[in-house]
Amino acid sequence: MKFFHTADWHLGKLVQGIYMTEEQQFVLDQFIDAIKEEQPDAVIIAGDLYDRAVPPTDAVNLLDEVLAKIILDLKTPVLAVAGNHDSPGRLNFGSRLMKMNELHIAGHVHKEHQAVVLNDQFGEVHFHLVPYTDPSMVRYAFEDDAIRSHNDAMKAVTENIKGAYDTQARHVFVGHAFVTPHGEQEENTSDSERPLSIGGAEHVDAHHFEGFHYTALGHLHKAHYVRNETIRYSGSPLKYSISEEHHQKGFHIVEMDAAGQVSVTKRLFSPRRNMRTVEGTMDEILRHEISGDFVFVTLLDDAPVLFPMEKVRSVYPNAMHVERRNFSGSMVQSEAGPRRNMDSLSLFHAFYEEVKGEKATDETADIFKDVLQEFLREEPAGKEEVKS
Repeated sequence: MKFFHTADWHLGKLVQGIYMTEEQQFVLDQFIDAIKEEQPDAVIIAGDLYDRAVPPTDAVNLLDEVLAKIILDLKTPVLAVAGNHDSPGRLNFGSRLMKMNELHIAGHVHKEHQAVVLNDQFGEVHFHLVPYTDPSMVRYAFEDDAIRSHNDAMKAVTENIKGAYDTQARHVFVGHAFVTPHGEQEENTSDSERPLSIGGAEHVDAHHFEGFHYTALGHLHKAHYVRNETIRYSGSPLKYSISEEHHQKGFHIVEMDAAGQVSVTKRLFSPRRNMRTVEGTMDEILRHEISGDFVFVTLLDDAPVLFPMEKVRSVYPNAMHVERRNFSGSMVQSEAGPRRNMDSLSLFHAFYEEVKGEKATDETADIFKDVLQEFLREEPAGKEEVKS
């Protein structure tokens, strides 16, 4: 069995006021060419097909076009799950009809789980599609009040699947979650990933995926494996923030033998425009060759520069951000600038103490957590340059 593992397309993504739709179409055309060349048995999209619950029309049209080429023209089944940026109901609509054309999309989690079964020359491979699901939804579906965190929810879901699956078959888990080796914070994150929760409650222990021959994950935008090489993130197909500057973007080609052993090959995309940092004085930058890349510029001039973005864009027409260093080498920024990388709870505590002149009580902090958690569930993901 050969299948492609991709995730986090984020169609309709807006970065620094620039829609990435044309860039996304450019790499997805390469993806379709790879399907023609490799002829996989299936394509996995592990969540966040769209960047927001109500995507722009161009994003909807692009997804429709890509899926039509993969499924109708190339006769390749697609197995997808909703991510935290997607609208589960929107993706789930018409799913029973779409299955007839081998488009399998899971928008909601159910206790009565049904795998998608595909066959190769060695027999059946069971694909278990589990969308991003808030713990409260799993708690309701499983009627289990003990489910409080994302880790609790994933434990319940995976145990439910493994308790009923055919031990003689091969099994692939497809999910969208923040999976770490021991359910703790890790370093493979970027600024373009919206937090699923606060206070560490979003982390899922990789041990829950023991028993699956391969686990195809989405949510984290850097391609990497967790705990062992069969539990993998494919990463996003494009760079969606400057924190991803050094990522190698692409997708995984996974081949599974009769015993369920897998080999994974990384196939890279060639973007139309790179996203990168540029440093120099304004005079130096104005002597650079003209480039269409998406750049984040740091000016090294000692004195302020008038109209810096206009000047930079004469060389880099798609420049996204310009900032200047001062004499000491630190970044010139507003007083609140150092808080840019603080998590939401820490930022709240800092703001509260600054305004009120005293620290927030535990009760006040708990109220903020509840409000923020509700906001994370409902936010349409339209803002940029925050943890999204």
